[in-house]
This record gives sequence, C-alpha cells and structure tokens, in this order.
Amino acid sequence: MTQPEDNKRAASHQPGDPNTTGHTWDGIEEFDNPMPRWWLWTFYATIIWGVIYTIAYPAWPLVSSATAGVLGWSTRGDVASEIVAAEEANAEINARLAAIKMEDIAEDADLRNYAVSSGAAVFRTWCAQCHGSGAAGAVGYPNLLDDAWLWGGDIENIHLTIAHGIRNEEDPDARYSEMPAFGRDEILTPEEIDQAVNYVMSLSGTPQDAAQVEAGSVVFADNCASCHTEDATGDPEQGAPNLADALWLYGGDYDTLTETVNNSRFGVMPSWSNRLTEAQIRAVATYVHQLGGGE
Repeated sequence: MTQPEDNKRAASHQPGDPNTTGHTWDGIEEFDNPMPRWWLWTFYATIIWGVIYTIAYPAWPLVSSATAGVLGWSTRGDVASEIVAAEEANAEINARLAAIKMEDIAEDADLRNYAVSSGAAVFRTWCAQCHGSGAAGAVGYPNLLDDAWLWGGDIENIHLTIAHGIRNEEDPDARYSEMPAFGRDEILTPEEIDQAVNYVMSLSGTPQDAAQVEAGSVVFADNCASCHTEDATGDPEQGAPNLADALWLYGGDYDTLTETVNNSRFGVMPSWSNRLTEAQIRAVATYVHQLGGGE
C-alpha cells in the first residue's frame, strides 16, 4: 500500500528546516534559504559602485553624445592628449621637413628616415583606401610601384600631385586634363573608334582586328597624338598616359578601350593641402617616391 503524496512531503520536511518556496519539481521542493550575507553585501557594493561610476565617468547615452561625468575623463581626451604630445615631440623635425627642398630630403639620412616612416603612416591612413595597402593600385587607381606616372614621378611632381590633387573642384591648382568623349559627343564614328582601338592595341599587344590597324594609325594621328604624342608614349604635362607600354589604368582589352574612347575617363583625386600639414604631404611624397617606382 502506497503512502499518500501529502504524507510523503510531510515526512520529508524535518523539524528545524526552513520554509520552502512553494515550488515543486517532480516532487522535489526548494528551501527558501536566504542569500549568504557576504554575497548580499557584495551585490549591494556593486550597485553603489555602479552609481558612483555613472556619476564620475561618461556613461549614459544621450541623443548625440553621453553624460560627461564629473571627472571630465574620456578615452578621446586621452588620445587627443597623446596626439598633442607626439606633435610637440616631432615639432622640430616636422619644421625641418616642411622647410627643406624636396630633392634635398634624401641627402639628410635622419630626415629621410623620419619622412619615410611618417609618410608610411600617412599613406596607410589616407591613401591605401584607393591605392591599396601595398600601393599596387586597382582599376581606375594608379599603381605607385611602377614607372608609369601620369603626371610625372619625380619627387617634386609627386608632392605637387598630392598637395593639389587631380581634376577636383576644391583646389584651383589641381592638375587638370580631360579626354574628349569621342563616341558620346560624336567626334568619331563607331568605325573610326574601332580602327583607333585596334591601332592602340597593336602598340603593346595583339589587336582584335589587324586589318583595322593601318586606318587606325591615321585616326590616332589626327585625333589622339596631340595629347598622347605621335609615338603614343604619353605626355606627363597633360596627364596623358603612355599607350605603348601595356600598362593600363582601366584595362587594355578591346571592350574596355572602346568604352574609354567612346565615353572618356575622368578620374578625380582630392586635394590634400587642406587635410594634411605640409610636413605630412612631404613625408608621404617621400614614402611613395622610395617605393620603387619614383623617377
């Protein structure tokens, strides 16, 4: 004969046992023991500490910022103070870098080493997004490691390009050139564009249609040589690329070249003279020049 359930619970509850919570799981009841005092006091201490922290330090998010805290401390403030300290420490060498002639930087070993190191940091921060972390470029963004320089690769020209940019509207001294859209503006017929593209392809590779090359040379001489020169080796004064070296900014296949001639290209580089200091511009110019492609 089985014992009634109420009697089982009564039998399991011994004299002196604390009250139960009233919860039962599969016939098992839970004692309603108080939390240990050390745990409670620790818990209360964390609450007090949390309140003090939110008063003393930035804590509560607002619409566009957070509560500042009565101590006025912030990680941004720490970073800002470290930047100021670094700028003060480098003030003298930055002044030397900003004043010296660009071509003389290489003659001062200490200054050159500083410029290369500092310029690398500037490049990774501001230039790598377009030119790549290794400066190898991408479609539409020049490779800075080779010898193909649209606007000249000596250190003075690199400095000028960085300082003022290319085809931007923010700097009146920006380097500027514009290729006509020969197809879109109906300067050339589709047949003439096909001929010119095949001629250009023949200069550094295999044309798509060899029969069009001879006629294309005439189209090129009449419409393209004024910028790209008669031998198609380009003109850095105009930012006109060399078309005979098999190095292409946007691509050298038939379809890409046809698109280029039809609609032209108009790459823009921002001016950095209003974003970087003169010392930073000279430093990154020195860094880029020594990468291996500088003239």
